Amino acid sequence: MSRNIVIDARIRRSSTGRYVDRLLEHLQAININYSYYVLITPDDPWQPKVSNFTRVDCKYPQFSFNPLDQIGFARQLYGLKADLVHFPMNQQPILYFGKTVTTTMDFTMLRYTRAGKTPLPIFWLKMAGYRLLFWWSNKKSAQIITISDYVQNQLHDKYPATRGKITTTHCASEPTMAVSAKKPKSVNGKFIFAVGTAFPHKNLERLIKALEIINTSQPELKLVLAGKREYYYEQLAEFADKSPSRKNIVFTGFVSDEELKWLYENAEAYVFPSLSEGFGLPGLEAMAHDCAVVSSNATCLPEVNGDAAHYFDPRNIEDMAAKITEVITDEKLKKDLIKKGKKQLQKFSWQTMAKQTLEVYKKALKD
Repeated sequence: MSRNIVIDARIRRSSTGRYVDRLLEHLQAININYSYYVLITPDDPWQPKVSNFTRVDCKYPQFSFNPLDQIGFARQLYGLKADLVHFPMNQQPILYFGKTVTTTMDFTMLRYTRAGKTPLPIFWLKMAGYRLLFWWSNKKSAQIITISDYVQNQLHDKYPATRGKITTTHCASEPTMAVSAKKPKSVNGKFIFAVGTAFPHKNLERLIKALEIINTSQPELKLVLAGKREYYYEQLAEFADKSPSRKNIVFTGFVSDEELKWLYENAEAYVFPSLSEGFGLPGLEAMAHDCAVVSSNATCLPEVNGDAAHYFDPRNIEDMAAKITEVITDEKLKKDLIKKGKKQLQKFSWQTMAKQTLEVYKKALKD
């Protein structure tokens, strides 16, 4: 008997969307026995490549507590007559009671989210709603997927009822980008590098303070921060304007794949100062481009980077500065990290992730 599985892929084009995008890509190559209905935002160009996958436009926002959105989204799901729905995030309609698999990526939103531009009363109301959804989605799921053992252990500790229904399916790096590297116009000289959002848990303010220490002995070293200029990057730029190392801090804004490749290939080191990650892909991406990684030792990062990174305490600015300095001044250490990075990359595969996810679906359908 054919089974109908719905995959909520509305986050496909967001910063955390690579997980579901690669899941869809590889599931289409390995499974023809189930019928898949993929929920896509109407403006997303994604289309299935095989006949057992069907695109379904979904107009409902990804993060909405509006009762009309909650009811409408639940009604759409019931209409698809799914045997199983896979939500790759904890945000899902409270009124849907069918069988589900949830991917819980991390606890970051519960611990490090700030109000930003949102008025505080509304912010706290939204956070209360998110905490409820986080608890409810894990409680009602037939199976749970985490993308690191660290997050799995956190779930075990915080929600003992989840024991026995969690599977870790690691993410993976992309191959070296198949584009010609292009130097960003704003970057010159020796530099260390970080890419991504400037959310509070990314800990970039401490990285700027670490640069100030490094610049006392290496006054020409620059810090390149690549990422779309949005609210938190504007806040970070204001913080950087007050730094004695301001002339050495480069905000590139959004960079193309060609520019990103150049940055990885020419940086003295990639620095990952984060306080919290569910997996942490940039470290592996740096390794794929033969860039030495200096990383926070927080949460899952030692699990993902193994012995292919030089670690620091992300809350200790002096330790961060010291570990970065060690890598950029010790050529032997740098080459050793790059060599170990090539081996570390081989431990992860998107195809393996998809195969493990398929096994989770089978297990959930038997429950």
